[in-house]
Amino acid sequence: MAIERRRFLQAAGVGAVLGLSGCTGSANPPQANNGTTEESQGSQSGSGATQELTLATTTSTYDTGLLDALNPVFEEKFNARVKTISQGTGAAIETARNGDADVILVHARGAEDEFLREGYGVNRRDVMFNDFVVVGPADDPAGISGMSSAADAFATIADAEATFVSRGDDSGTNKKELLIWEAAGVEPSGTWYREIGKGMGDTLVQADQSGAYTLADRGTFLATQDNIDLEIHVQGPLKGGPTILKNPYGVIPVNPAKYPDVNYSLAMAYAGFLTSPEGQEMISNYTANGSQLFFPNALSEDPQFGQYVPENYDGGENASSSASVSDAQFESWVAQHVPEDF
Repeated sequence: MAIERRRFLQAAGVGAVLGLSGCTGSANPPQANNGTTEESQGSQSGSGATQELTLATTTSTYDTGLLDALNPVFEEKFNARVKTISQGTGAAIETARNGDADVILVHARGAEDEFLREGYGVNRRDVMFNDFVVVGPADDPAGISGMSSAADAFATIADAEATFVSRGDDSGTNKKELLIWEAAGVEPSGTWYREIGKGMGDTLVQADQSGAYTLADRGTFLATQDNIDLEIHVQGPLKGGPTILKNPYGVIPVNPAKYPDVNYSLAMAYAGFLTSPEGQEMISNYTANGSQLFFPNALSEDPQFGQYVPENYDGGENASSSASVSDAQFESWVAQHVPEDF
């Protein structure tokens, strides 16, 4: 049954990708520097039939054009074809949970941890990070510009009943947004709060057209800023903002013990490619509109065991401190990988 669903979803995923290319008002993803090296041009796959890998991933990796830089290099090296299903993180995880994907690339650590605990994913790896930002119209009707607290900014928007566009799609961005509303002590509702069930590109366009605020990952905002008039009013931790706006990405192969028909070998190869020195260099060199969109964090001289298992895997007294440990780790990544003049 999973195989039949997969064939359907793979076809649907191609259509979804083509549809998403219109998110930024352009038929193609943003033009970008993909940082491909000469070494990338050589194939390591040898002879044989082309393999297929089904990747379920968040819309930000597509809307930014990053996958268009990475996937062709992987395909050439491994004689493979990557079928991308571009969805919100929640939907991407559900696709894999149903056995309709070989590997996921997503950005909601809590949901990733649940996926691992339930036994659907194995061998998780950190891949890269950026952050979230609160954006809105230049005239800033709620007066949140420069606030150091995302929760305070959200509370101010709610008090002013300024229009806020929510993705409302169970994506990683939507999950983060809901955490911030919770921290603000606000249950958003009313005509000023609009849930649209769309990807990040569409959400930014709709917020721009309606003079609204929204929460965006910095990468997609930077990649689309030429097509919208929104401005960043609350910065994320890449520029000294609150750590609650952190945005790490992870890659997780689907467990072949759950679904023996998944292409586990190729899924592991894809995870290895993204976290290899070559893949990490490509992510680091990838830019759009003159800005680096993602910062690679897979490689470290020191052991990073926390990436492989749920953050509070050992339970007990360490479970209560997992959030602070995660924040400290992210702050360390920023200090190590983000230039001071970013």
